[in-house]
Amino acid sequence: MRKIARFLFTPALMMLACCSKGSGGDTTNPPDPPVQEVVYDETGCLYTSYNKLVMAGYQGWFAAQGDASERGWYHYQNARCGGFMPGCSAVDFWPDITEYPKTYKSPFAFANGSDAYLYSPYDEESVDLHFKWMKDYGIDGVFMQRFVGEIKPSNPKGKRHFNKVLENALKAAKKYGRAICVMYDLSGCAPEDVAYLEQDWNELQNLFTLFDNKTHPTYLRHNKKPLVVIWGVGFNDNRRYTTADVDKLVDRIKGPAKKVSVMLGVPYYWRTLKNDTEASPALHALIKKCDIVMPWAVGRYSNDNYNSIAGGELAGDIQWCNTNKVSYVPLAFPGFSWGNLKMDVAQYNSIPRLKGDFLWKQVAGAKISGAQSLYIAMFDEIDEGTAIFKCARAADLPLHGDKQFVGIENELASDYYLWLTGQAGKWFHGENGFSATKPVR
Repeated sequence: MRKIARFLFTPALMMLACCSKGSGGDTTNPPDPPVQEVVYDETGCLYTSYNKLVMAGYQGWFAAQGDASERGWYHYQNARCGGFMPGCSAVDFWPDITEYPKTYKSPFAFANGSDAYLYSPYDEESVDLHFKWMKDYGIDGVFMQRFVGEIKPSNPKGKRHFNKVLENALKAAKKYGRAICVMYDLSGCAPEDVAYLEQDWNELQNLFTLFDNKTHPTYLRHNKKPLVVIWGVGFNDNRRYTTADVDKLVDRIKGPAKKVSVMLGVPYYWRTLKNDTEASPALHALIKKCDIVMPWAVGRYSNDNYNSIAGGELAGDIQWCNTNKVSYVPLAFPGFSWGNLKMDVAQYNSIPRLKGDFLWKQVAGAKISGAQSLYIAMFDEIDEGTAIFKCARAADLPLHGDKQFVGIENELASDYYLWLTGQAGKWFHGENGFSATKPVR
């Protein structure tokens, strides 16, 4: 069309153009009109803000030998010791698989000789069960982890896996009315991988029609826009990408029309730029461009030193965010254990759960400090022992050669941490009757 249009100028118009140029007139183009910020119709959307919500992270990265992912015992296995077998695994906790409709026989067995089974989130039935638990126990929803290093074109099986798990989760979120949001994890990325995130994000929007109110009424929104999370910026652990790389990415994802809201996952000491944080004010400038900041607290304290560490950080973080008009979401986790992943027996149960005392102390600390919402790490993270979903008790674990698995305390039911997280949800929703004292079941 443009080629044809060039020949439609009349001689008079051509003369006018020549005269204008010859007479020294202003030949500069008029300024482009200002870009209008995109406005979304949120009719039918069930979650239009993260405020008052308690949501968890959802890894979804496991696979089982025999499932359709064709990835073997992915993420259950530990390459450092040769795979997945007694004496070698990447997980410390063992899921309570009683309710799963589809399971897979593992290389492990119990003391009585019976086989131990595991689940795969590649199966729609398993993810459906997880979202049913969220509804049953009052957990608002989850952030679906998407590891950029595993979804690149060079890893087609990885991308297929995370797309399938996300597909399963989106369907279950709608079925059970649970909030859902995509969270990208930059761990292990190179600068070009950070740039690739934008392409994948655009693909997801088209593949799943993410922002369609009828198709996905529970996709999480914040500040009147769909939310996307970028985790892993500002850490001082020698990552190959930089804060500047992420800054450019945020500019592209938001665009001139501010198409989405962005939550950043940052180091725990992001505000003071110390300890685990890169000492660069560029991080603060980036956070101010975004809508929510969520500091990573896992491993930064235990029950004994929580008050002395978190007390000052929470108060200072919330004040900074209020001043700079950025929403703040603190994190709580039930405990920590990665003895099998690290092949170090000293790391078993390194941050004890204490029958939920530790988790509730963080919940209460966040709520009493004025936090409006909460991130729970994690729903299904059995690698690092932070899972809140149903896990086997210490007395009900398979044998593990010269190693061990770590279980939920024998005095508790396997669903206790789901229940306790649901109690946190009630408190953040505004229900009365909660305090720093852990609820009694």
